[in-house]
Amino acid sequence: MSETHESTKEKGAAIRKAVINIEGMTCASCVARVEKALRGKAGVKEATVNLATGKATVDYFPAETGIEDLTAAIEDLGYRTKLHKDVFEVEGMTCASCVSRVEKALSGLKGVADAEVNLATEKATVSYDPLEVDYRKMAEAVAAAGYRLKKPAKSEEGLDRESKAREREMRLLKVKLIYSAASALLIIVVSMLGMHIPGLKDLSDRTRFLILFVMATPVQFWPGLTFYRGAFKAARHGSSDMNTLIAVGTTAAYLYSVTATFFPSFISGTGLELAVYYDASASIIALILLGRFLEARAKGRTSEAIGRLLDLQPRTARVIRDGEEMEIAADEVHIGDLLAVRPGERIPVDGVVTDGRSSVDESMLTGESIPVEKGPGDEVTGATVNGTGYFRFRATRVGNDTVLAQIIRLVEEAQGSKAPIQRIADKVASIFVPVVIGIAALTFLVWLLAGPTPSFNYALLNFVAVLVIACPCALGLATPTAIMVGTGKGAELGVLIKGGEVLERAGKVDMVIFDKTGTLTQGKPVVTEVVPVPGKEEGWVLALAASAERGSEHPLAETLVQEASARGLELYEISDFQALPGRGITGELNGMRIKLGSATFMRE
Repeated sequence: MSETHESTKEKGAAIRKAVINIEGMTCASCVARVEKALRGKAGVKEATVNLATGKATVDYFPAETGIEDLTAAIEDLGYRTKLHKDVFEVEGMTCASCVSRVEKALSGLKGVADAEVNLATEKATVSYDPLEVDYRKMAEAVAAAGYRLKKPAKSEEGLDRESKAREREMRLLKVKLIYSAASALLIIVVSMLGMHIPGLKDLSDRTRFLILFVMATPVQFWPGLTFYRGAFKAARHGSSDMNTLIAVGTTAAYLYSVTATFFPSFISGTGLELAVYYDASASIIALILLGRFLEARAKGRTSEAIGRLLDLQPRTARVIRDGEEMEIAADEVHIGDLLAVRPGERIPVDGVVTDGRSSVDESMLTGESIPVEKGPGDEVTGATVNGTGYFRFRATRVGNDTVLAQIIRLVEEAQGSKAPIQRIADKVASIFVPVVIGIAALTFLVWLLAGPTPSFNYALLNFVAVLVIACPCALGLATPTAIMVGTGKGAELGVLIKGGEVLERAGKVDMVIFDKTGTLTQGKPVVTEVVPVPGKEEGWVLALAASAERGSEHPLAETLVQEASARGLELYEISDFQALPGRGITGELNGMRIKLGSATFMRE
């Protein structure tokens, strides 16, 4: 599979071309069926299918449909597509123009159907045919573009390593920021107020320039080294990016100042007033590093939602082998293994109950506050919490196939997805840098030739100003950061958001309809109403029920007891208490038989 990107003004969006391998087509009628299904999808401009090659070529609007929708349409007809979808980490990206280069490198590979790169999360979501392209080929293509592609760390240890590496990067960036900001402040004070400060006002301009040089040089070549490295890497691959703008702009101001410091006659000989601009280069570096630091801190929150979901996954499982119960790592559970779950434990993987009964808290999945009764033949989901019973179940889905793993993958893909407006922003950013450099050069020439005296100084200052102010950082970061924070916060609160396109469309929603009761809950049951039979008081009924449930471990029992206590009701001593799993409880009070439970139990 391969994909190309084309621009069009139709529908105000870019058209994408995807080539999808299809298995199972045997005749011309198969071709017609697939073409009809694809052309019937909203957002598809054109679809052609070749029986000989077994490929479908589709031109579509990514704002309206995607690779998943196209492959689903094909598979719904009974044919097979060979697409895999993985999320990879990308190292070395610094600005929006980097995104387009990585996407171009991945999309240019035969076998890649779709590639989306997100600057804020530093991840690439790739749909590809594993028979035609693999991770090694993708990594080589990205490396040739000047970046590094890595498989994401999914395990707890991998996430811990990733977290520590991010912390080291943050600490170094923070030190550079503090140093450059403090130095820039001192340089500004000496440059603008030096003639009023005792001890400095009596120094000659040359001496003061030397002091500024000593303070500005470390800023230029230690914190500023980041921009030089990025600009060199981009230049080595025949391109330019935000680092290029910063490096060129600050270097121009710094070198002019160095010339004024050590070769003053070169400037004064032209009739220009002798001046230095160390404060400009140092303050620009400090301000850009401040932006990078805030950006890095926002990126650091990206994996927090994933980490919280992973925390739900038990680290160990009780597996029964050769009749013995043993504790092993949850990662070592295989499909078909028989596992035991004790009261209060999290269920390690997905499976089907073989024997035993219990109630399971599935609120992390469904939002339903009432635990679900489970018995032989019922399905259980990994990461949900067992109640008071003991049961055994057989594993049916493990590892990356569990419901929790699929939720985590959905969150990752959502955080890496692009909203339609972001695709436009990335395209603009990719051509923005060379255009800005051209405008800056033109600005310099205009001010030099037509500007007021000293025209060279004005030309240089405006040249630097255009380069720095026009950096497309906000253009490339605003939307992906918003998506990253929105999807992460949603996952933290139990709301799964499919992607950036969904978020963008949600801004136009004026009404939300929920499909059933229990969708909006606090995750725990509460008593909302007590309806007594005629002739009985509400308080007496609640006190009787709470008294009977006081000896039960069922979650609803605790709710009744708490409500009775909140109302200040006196509870009674119940005798002959008996709990019947999956049905209810019975007991006696002064010779009166009491039954509480399900409707079926009450009818018995």
